[in-house]
Amino acid sequence: MKNLHPESVLAAQVSNGNTPSLQYLFFDRDKIIYEFNEGSADLSNGMKADKDTVFPVFSVTKTFTAISILQLAGKGLVDLNYPVNRYLPELKMEQGTTVKHLLTHTSGLSNPLPIIWIHSANEHTKFNRDEFFNPVLAKSIKGKQPAGTNFRYSNLGYVILGMVVEKVTGAKYEEYVTGNILSNLDLQQDVIGFDIPAGAKYATGYHNTRNISMLLISMLLNTSKYMGTSTGKWKPFKPVYVNGTSYGGLIANAYGMVKYARALLDRDNMILNEDLRNQMFTENILAGGRNTGMCLSWYTGRLGDQTYFTHAGGGGGFYCEIRLYPGIASGSFVIFNRSGFSDERFLNNVDKYFLV
Repeated sequence: MKNLHPESVLAAQVSNGNTPSLQYLFFDRDKIIYEFNEGSADLSNGMKADKDTVFPVFSVTKTFTAISILQLAGKGLVDLNYPVNRYLPELKMEQGTTVKHLLTHTSGLSNPLPIIWIHSANEHTKFNRDEFFNPVLAKSIKGKQPAGTNFRYSNLGYVILGMVVEKVTGAKYEEYVTGNILSNLDLQQDVIGFDIPAGAKYATGYHNTRNISMLLISMLLNTSKYMGTSTGKWKPFKPVYVNGTSYGGLIANAYGMVKYARALLDRDNMILNEDLRNQMFTENILAGGRNTGMCLSWYTGRLGDQTYFTHAGGGGGFYCEIRLYPGIASGSFVIFNRSGFSDERFLNNVDKYFLV
């Protein structure tokens, strides 16, 4: 391993005002190799970001949804190549759209603006997910392109995959993931779940009011309901839940995410057997040999000599990335408490210091 350290890259994110706080970890299957925590998890009270800070991981949740589907496939309850209509005939999807199309974002479904798919924490116990998504699905269920012809990222596809999990198992999506994935992670004091933990150091997410995207947020959201009073250039989001748990509902701390990543680095783990794990990390190729860069929910790429699998999670107030390097049995995780709406591949800037 190179005798270099990424402090300058990481610290600059806070000192240059790109984020109120940042956490980064690089790890292998046995230990944390490097950890960095800096900045304020809450600017109003000065709470520092540390290993106990809890935050939403948004779209990283999709990888848990994919694992759920693969587990069910391993039990013979779901076939990835079967039409979605076999499991959810009431949706009346295009006949050729399969479960695998949803997993690989090649279903042709659109991606309506997910930033408005939220509800406040005090509305959570009364929120009815089906009541919200039924009209959305009715409007958007017809694909914009034929299934399997192009890569088109869709949160809506993972809403449907969550529905498949519930239909096949008879359990709520959250119950299935908790009982079949999270319970196998030996979390102890670490956090991964679907509810904001009472008394936890829950981070405040912020948006830069000097960014032009603030104008778009102001047009789309009721900012008086979902956001608080600015501290300098940073306008805080109040605690919210996303409406579609299966595409973005998980809440965790960094060490909890490391436990999850370590389980996937281990070929002999309690979550997926080796065959299913290999399926999950196989890149999907379109007709004519066109690469998509997407496996079954995980993106793939290369940094230096190492192949990696990754997923970003972002939205109003937060942005994170998780990454696995199976070739060296290592991984990384980074979280910012500022908005992020695209796959930034920030980890390329930092992980390179730790690759052999």
